[in-house]
Amino acid sequence: MDVFVEQVLIPEYNRGSERTKNPEYRKVQKALTRARERGDRVEARLLHQRLRSLPSKDFHDPRYRRLRYCRYADDTLLGFTGPKSEAEEIKQRLGQFLHDKLKLELSEEKTLITHARTDAARFLGYEITIQHNDKAITNGQRSSNATVRLRVPVKVIKDKCALYMKRGQPARRTRLMNSDDYTIVSIYGAEYRGLVQYYLLASDVYRLNRLNWVMETSMLKTLAGKHRSTVSKTAAKHKAKVDTPHGPRTCFEAVVECADGRKPLIARYGGIPLRWQRKAVLQDRQPGRAVGPKELVTRLLASRCEICERSGNVAVHHIRKLTDLDKLGPADRPAWADIMAKRRRKTLVVCPHCHDDIHAGEPAAQLTE
Repeated sequence: MDVFVEQVLIPEYNRGSERTKNPEYRKVQKALTRARERGDRVEARLLHQRLRSLPSKDFHDPRYRRLRYCRYADDTLLGFTGPKSEAEEIKQRLGQFLHDKLKLELSEEKTLITHARTDAARFLGYEITIQHNDKAITNGQRSSNATVRLRVPVKVIKDKCALYMKRGQPARRTRLMNSDDYTIVSIYGAEYRGLVQYYLLASDVYRLNRLNWVMETSMLKTLAGKHRSTVSKTAAKHKAKVDTPHGPRTCFEAVVECADGRKPLIARYGGIPLRWQRKAVLQDRQPGRAVGPKELVTRLLASRCEICERSGNVAVHHIRKLTDLDKLGPADRPAWADIMAKRRRKTLVVCPHCHDDIHAGEPAAQLTE
């Protein structure tokens, strides 16, 4: 298909080096020159305003055509400068080629012909339009006219917000409440950062402020529910400032201190300026083969006992299954078993002293492997 478009369609439909000048534009331009020579400022001002409302080129020039082609996997976009009848002809020829040569059917529902100035084409999650604004003047010229604009689709924002809402309001994610603060903030931060960095190429990326508020509130409600606290107290606990190229920004952090002078582990949510970046580059690391966060590794790297909270050498205490904790009952469970039951984890990172105390107790012999 690439070869067919690039070697057959594009050479056939591309014509002319540039559009001819608009005759009406040239007429007003000459009248403006004569008015300035006469010194008629009032007439010159009116003609100048008239000139700014007219296209300088003839958009219906039959001797000028341009066809552009872009494909990513099975998602294809063709940009065509010309009449709709010829655009429909190109679509028909593409469909015929796919049917005859590749034995594929062109989807009529997904293959649309869109006027770029009055509507938007969807491509790779973006809305693509052509700008037209006679009032946007840069260096004495209408700089925004006929330039391509990328936008964030409204449906994308609504669909993403819906993942963190219930009954029209941001809601906590109960499946994350058994994780530690570092894991919760890390998951929310990665989800938000990946989406925002993808849409930084959009000129209206500021619309993601709505999603930021929804995700931020959902995260704070999750943390507050985990610690049986309030959203305001949780926000004050985790709020921090981060420096960006556009100045300091507020974010939320969860810090895990490490022993032996190592740098602390920091999970961060937010702190990304929602400013249009024409040359934005995705900053996330490439995903590895592992699925989900390595929570146990993070807890071990913290080198902190999860019972007495002392730092130093640690070990992992584990049990056969969580249902064994329920057999003891809340009244008979030791403190370490209560911690594991609340977290719904079969592992507990402890110091050697607490590990010896666990194995010295009676219930430990029944639960541990």
